[in-house]
Amino acid sequence: MSRTFTLSRTHRRVSNEIPLSYPDIDDTDVRGVIETLRSGRLSLGPRLEEFERLVAKRSERTHGVGVSSGTAGLHLALLALGIGPDDEVITPAFSFIASANCIHYVGATPVFVDCDPRSLNMTLREIERKITDKTKAIIGVEVFGNPAHMLELSQLANRYEIPLIEDACEGLGGRLGRDPIGKFGRVAIFGFYPNKQITTGEGGMIVTDDDNLANQCRSLRNQGRAVENQSDVDNPEAELGTWFSHTCIGYNYRLSELHASLGITQMNRLDELIEQRQRVAETYTRRLSGNPDIIVPTIEPDVFMSWFVYVIRLSDRFTEDDRNTIIEGLRRHEVGAAAYFPPIPLLPAYREKFNHKPGDFPVAESVAERTIALPMFTRLTDREIDLVCQTLELMMQRQTFTRSAVGEG
Repeated sequence: MSRTFTLSRTHRRVSNEIPLSYPDIDDTDVRGVIETLRSGRLSLGPRLEEFERLVAKRSERTHGVGVSSGTAGLHLALLALGIGPDDEVITPAFSFIASANCIHYVGATPVFVDCDPRSLNMTLREIERKITDKTKAIIGVEVFGNPAHMLELSQLANRYEIPLIEDACEGLGGRLGRDPIGKFGRVAIFGFYPNKQITTGEGGMIVTDDDNLANQCRSLRNQGRAVENQSDVDNPEAELGTWFSHTCIGYNYRLSELHASLGITQMNRLDELIEQRQRVAETYTRRLSGNPDIIVPTIEPDVFMSWFVYVIRLSDRFTEDDRNTIIEGLRRHEVGAAAYFPPIPLLPAYREKFNHKPGDFPVAESVAERTIALPMFTRLTDREIDLVCQTLELMMQRQTFTRSAVGEG
């Protein structure tokens, strides 16, 4: 196999492999970063402010607070809401581990909820069943960028007067009806890792309409400095010593001007990037939806997907071992693939600490045993998608034949 990925007029990647993900970096991104390097202002400057404005506007929020990662944003949101030891926070069993780790950071207890088999988001009935007097927040994750049921979740949180933290790290640019992802919680968090819709390399963004919460997060991300003193290190007219005046214990969760400059140029292309990822997802769906042993993603009519990953599920006649063998076969044929996600409460750290056991989260466990994430990035061609699908189906057929032969033997 010999395939070429053209990233821009001047940036090319040549490889025999179809990777699981690949960032879309073009000449405008490169020029933006170079201009920032030459500006001499590399932290807490105008690029960060502009990037924050763009993301806040896209999510129809008043404030954007750039941070070093989506995980850092989740951590700061919990801190700004005053959540700590003896508190409980409801969070999905089926998600990336950051949506539980951030609760551990503040000393609170994660209360895991099983997922809906269609959307893969938390089931509302199970959320309501697990609310107690100790429940101080709900972390609602749009799994794989799917915002299904987020409006109902927001209404449920409001009814119980519990703040909803919208973990929107996988869904920038998506919508539920007319509402953009990022608008449903009291606070929402985006992530910009290289496999996301846009990337800043590493980085995240907190968005909210709450003035006090936004200022708390701005202070906490910058070692607890008062918001008005955050750029004093570069201001010769500032009162002497204000850069070293800290009003609370904070963190070094800043997002640099370099990251922000890349975020600006990526945000300027967001609609184009989403459109290309939609094309890839729709091509996969057309190609695979006729296979009775493949469950393609279920998208409700009122959902506009901004595709983060394309994750299929195998039918129940395939086991977890079958799935793992199929992924290994895809990789041997130079096709990127991965299992997304293992149930968080059954991972060693959480299983041992909270005594969770297999069977506690039956839907999440069943889904997790059969998921396969296929290559998803903007410049994936139709020919390459067809090759991915052919290889997937071949590996499935081979595994079925091998298992039958072993059974007959």
